[in-house]
Amino acid sequence: MKKTVIVTGGAGFIGSNFIYLLLEERPEWKIICIDALTYAANIHTLNKAIENPNFKFYKEDIRNRDGIFKIFEIEKPDIVVNFAAESHVDRSIENPGIFLETNILGTQVMMDACRKYGVERFHQVGTDEVYGDLPLDRPDLFFTEETPIHTSSPYSTSKASADLLALAYYRTYGLPVTVSRCSNNYGPYQFPEKLIPLMINNAIKDKTLPVYGQGLNVRDWLYVKDHCLGILAVLERGKTGEVYNLGGHNEKANIEIVKIILKELGKPESLISYVADRKGHDLRYAIDPAKAEMELGWHPTTMFTDGIKQTIRWYQNNMVWMEECTSGDYVNYYERMYERRINQ
Repeated sequence: MKKTVIVTGGAGFIGSNFIYLLLEERPEWKIICIDALTYAANIHTLNKAIENPNFKFYKEDIRNRDGIFKIFEIEKPDIVVNFAAESHVDRSIENPGIFLETNILGTQVMMDACRKYGVERFHQVGTDEVYGDLPLDRPDLFFTEETPIHTSSPYSTSKASADLLALAYYRTYGLPVTVSRCSNNYGPYQFPEKLIPLMINNAIKDKTLPVYGQGLNVRDWLYVKDHCLGILAVLERGKTGEVYNLGGHNEKANIEIVKIILKELGKPESLISYVADRKGHDLRYAIDPAKAEMELGWHPTTMFTDGIKQTIRWYQNNMVWMEECTSGDYVNYYERMYERRINQ
């Protein structure tokens, strides 16, 4: 059955991968992308999508109520998937306000539009960071949907607030809401301030690889296509009012990731430089995706050993895209975050 789906933040990393998945897996659906094209978005990411007659792009900020309502009036969506968010922890520490505005108030605007125009589903894309962290010496512990929210940064607090607001709209207004919380994603089109593309880009250029602390913080890694398939499963088989954790069963310490990338690229470990740690740096994230696996029949299929090789090859073959992302304001940001912190 044909659907019209609004994807916010679709020029960003996970949103763009989700758009390409829908164009491939649900070719009869009409895909509407809304993106403000801020620093982490790249319109060229959507070049292939723009060629598809079932795809349409709007440059708009989800905080702009009038603009969002106008798009809903024109497109009359059946489904809305909200990826749009400020998402980098370091930037949230540097400037919390924009995270609260976009991630909370922007989500409210989207849900108000969904209420007015009667969508079948509003899906809020969340993060496992809302659960806080787990101790490094307890590998038996995992985040479940019942784990209490215990945020560590302005970013994770803003995302937790958006999740709770979405669930409140379900309870108060009957808005058909679902929420998913994922572990760390990696894959094509990820903005290079994030760990994996940053390390790949620097290693390719023989630049220093800045690692926080001793690099012992552990993350569960989920290949982006597996995440997108999980979201599609939630849309089609998930129960409204429910939260679904989507994890990859691929826990790695940050320093292990860095060394894997260096080895794959044939670069020396002498490129690693340990820098002053992030404030409030979470120790370990690990998701138990059993609920999604049992209720939705979803399972991650890409093991990290395969996914990281695919990801490295993609960045090697798309250095023009990388150069577009790492010009301008990014240079100043990188210097603030890393170069001035080396050996502090």
